[in-house]
Amino acid sequence: MQVIHAKQALTPGGWQSDIEVIIGADGRIDSVGPHTMPPTQRNDLLLPAPVNLHSHAFQRAMAGLTEARGPDPRDSFWSWRRLMYRFLDQLTPQHIEAITAQVFMEMLEAGYGAVAEFHYLHNDVGGRPYDNPAETSERIIAAALHSGIGLTMLPVHYQFGGCDRRALNGGQRRFGTDPAQFLRLHADVGVLIAQSPDDFALGLAPHSLRAVDPAGLAEVVQQAASGPVHMHLAEQTAEVDEVLAAWGARPTEWLLANHEVDARWCLIHCTQMTEAETGALAASGAVAGLCPITESSLGDGIFNGKSFLDAGGRIGIGSDSNVQITLFEELKTLEYSQRLRDRSRAVLATQDRSTGRVLYEAAAAGGAQAGGRDCGRIAVGAIADLTGLEADNPWLCNRHGDAALDSLIFGGGGQACIRDVWSAGRHVVTEGRHFRRDAVVADFKRTMRQLETSL
Repeated sequence: MQVIHAKQALTPGGWQSDIEVIIGADGRIDSVGPHTMPPTQRNDLLLPAPVNLHSHAFQRAMAGLTEARGPDPRDSFWSWRRLMYRFLDQLTPQHIEAITAQVFMEMLEAGYGAVAEFHYLHNDVGGRPYDNPAETSERIIAAALHSGIGLTMLPVHYQFGGCDRRALNGGQRRFGTDPAQFLRLHADVGVLIAQSPDDFALGLAPHSLRAVDPAGLAEVVQQAASGPVHMHLAEQTAEVDEVLAAWGARPTEWLLANHEVDARWCLIHCTQMTEAETGALAASGAVAGLCPITESSLGDGIFNGKSFLDAGGRIGIGSDSNVQITLFEELKTLEYSQRLRDRSRAVLATQDRSTGRVLYEAAAAGGAQAGGRDCGRIAVGAIADLTGLEADNPWLCNRHGDAALDSLIFGGGGQACIRDVWSAGRHVVTEGRHFRRDAVVADFKRTMRQLETSL
């Protein structure tokens, strides 16, 4: 049993002062209320730790290597993707595990309590299957166990190179599965998850409407009938044009018309939606999985955040390419994108909640839903994913309530305030450091030296 005393905490009922949170041996919150026992930990500020709902862990090793001008007259998402495919040919399962452990450690130190890993790097170089089809998925799970982060594993079905059903080529071949292969892989990963901690979960991820066909999408969603369903949707204008030409409707329009999209679904990016699509997706109950730093990096566009939230839509936050892993900067980037587009301020704030409060609570609730994880709130029975922060510093200046959240997100020093992180009750960050930081970083540095990659 762990006993946390917090000067202030964000609970479903709002801010509470001088609160005690007890974590049981099962990794869930046993009680929330006034102080009754000596604490094992004290924090100035206690928050629910959100789920990072969208990550491609291996791309962390590319951070900083794709910023030079390529041969294209206009660099774009598509030219970045070609570089990513070249990079893939260097990665072994051992590299993937070491890189992923580094990523998961950085997520925990950034205040995330769990991650939904959108994993599509299934095959060896050239598309050759491993003897164990779940080889790389097993490496992701091993990295999660080593780091202590909560995990929702999302094996990806990726069959085609475009809506014309062209074959995968180059680096893409490492992703490839047909529906039967994917369902076998999904079952194998399910066995691994069943052998993992109770808070680990399994979902599935048809990659995008470009990478699957209607029949394959229907088959994998129907057969893998439980757990979250994640998919990239309406990220790039070229993608919208391709789907419209091939399938007769825009991506969001087509998906909503042809599938029972509901709270089980998480649609990633959605930066190219009309106002009508925005309202329809909000009404579905699905989560829009937003990755503002990656979307900025790749020039994806700006999500219709205000319209979506005003329509009752649900959002969560992911780090996607992991070019920078920082929860507070993701939230700030989302709000700033709305301000730049609308030439306004405090766009996502409401009359009773500040911008930071709206952003943080949305990320906590939406991430829990998208991860199929009973977390995202400081309440009895919830999985104890928690972030404890120091407030007596130049960034928070002992501020309270919404002002403290706004200072964390918009003040520039929020991550430096993080002192403790718990994932399902596992106390994985203390005094701002992950409990295995030195070993994880050493493995990552060895891996990067072996890759010696230059794009």
